[in-house]
Amino acid sequence: MSATVVTFPDGSLAGEGTVVRVAGDAVVLDVTPFHPVDHTWPDQPGDSGVLRLADGVVPVREAVMAAADAHGALFVAEEIPVKRGTEGWTWLVAHRIAAPAPDALAPGVRAVAEVDGARRAGLSRGHTACHLASLALDLAVADLWRKDPGADALGTADFEARANQTSSIREDGSVDRYRLGKSLRRAGFDSEGFAASVSERQDRINAQLAAWVATGAPSRIVVDGPTIIDRRRWECALPEGTASIPCGGTHAHSLAEFASITVRLELTDPQSLLMTTTAVPRS
Repeated sequence: MSATVVTFPDGSLAGEGTVVRVAGDAVVLDVTPFHPVDHTWPDQPGDSGVLRLADGVVPVREAVMAAADAHGALFVAEEIPVKRGTEGWTWLVAHRIAAPAPDALAPGVRAVAEVDGARRAGLSRGHTACHLASLALDLAVADLWRKDPGADALGTADFEARANQTSSIREDGSVDRYRLGKSLRRAGFDSEGFAASVSERQDRINAQLAAWVATGAPSRIVVDGPTIIDRRRWECALPEGTASIPCGGTHAHSLAEFASITVRLELTDPQSLLMTTTAVPRS
């Protein structure tokens, strides 16, 4: 069994593959357009859709990561006990189906995998908006650093990498949580200055996002290879430079797909920041 070949990086929503494994509610194909949720950083949900067989249709609840050890034992999603890339393991995409697998869905059978295109588009816009909002946040708080925390994809002080605790992508938006506590202050960030100017920082971010959306800049996924284990990164040609961020998710093809992207900043307590990003698709 080889690593699953994935076609979602080029925007594919359908494709034919061969069933190579069925285990409970998990179906593995050799090739799939489905994007799986990453069990180690589950920011973007996995694709949903259907598997079409010669004599029926099987709904897919969500695509997830799976891995097989050197003896062929299959582990799905949170069951996976090793880090990605561990020697002797094969990395796969499993399609979690909505009911027990029918007899027709067996190894060797050909199936057409079809992704829910509307949901994929919404999640892709949400993921692109999330990255743009993070870059705009870094720019908006760059003056609050007293030490160099390292640079982000545009060469700005990297608040995102230092402070982000969780990121949750949803259709046409995202929610990110950041810690503003002692460790960030020791790293040189003026948390008190930020707390006193949250509204101003939010305005800066939204102005920056409006300027970027107005460019209609191209957005794409660059891949190092065809399988689910190969590295992928998101790239977007912004006026400040081409942002390139390692990312396993899906993305909009262009910022022209957006009517607007805005954020709301909330200090949920003195040491916690919540950033909610909302994208409005262009009709």
